[in-house]
Amino acid sequence: MEKQPGSVKVSLAIIAILGWFAVISQFCININSGAASYHLLILRFFDYFTITTNIIVAFSCSTLLFSTGNGWSKFLSKEQTLTAITVYIIIVGLIYNLILRGLWKPEGLQLIVDELLHSVIPVLFLLYWLIYVPKDQLKWKDAWAWLLYPLIYTTYVFIFGGITGFYPYPFVDLDQLGPGKTLLNVVGVALIFLAFFYLLIAIAKFSNRKKA
Repeated sequence: MEKQPGSVKVSLAIIAILGWFAVISQFCININSGAASYHLLILRFFDYFTITTNIIVAFSCSTLLFSTGNGWSKFLSKEQTLTAITVYIIIVGLIYNLILRGLWKPEGLQLIVDELLHSVIPVLFLLYWLIYVPKDQLKWKDAWAWLLYPLIYTTYVFIFGGITGFYPYPFVDLDQLGPGKTLLNVVGVALIFLAFFYLLIAIAKFSNRKKA
């Protein structure tokens, strides 16, 4: 197994520490909110794309930091995997900062956690991808496979929402918007994912041409 440079390890460690701190802090805040029963709050916690994606980022960085070159380490070290995760966390930051930020005004620890989850970690992981991730094996067709995670997440949101009546984001609130507008929003977000998938692949191909 090839030894990682010190700068790569430092970058992975920073993102992992900030990621786990933010996710665990947000979990504690949610559990102590008293907004619902404990078991329902736990289920709702994992209903947010922000949370599941930041967990993926923190887990990926932690795994790569102590990489053995096998199992999860091997899968997460693939440039296709890291590119997909980069897009997922970019979308977290993009949708929050363009659409959701104005819907509430967090304070104290919640403000710190909010900025970590939606701004700091997306920027740091994007920089990690730009600087350290190899990009010579990416193909245009990879983009469609990368839609699997958002598709699974969306399916879970609608199943959970149908059972409990809780939808984590206003643009997927089936009860409020109705099926037509909700479906339109879902398709719109899927197109945003595809656009960023193709954008990062294009950046990779441009970077490879410059090196050549």
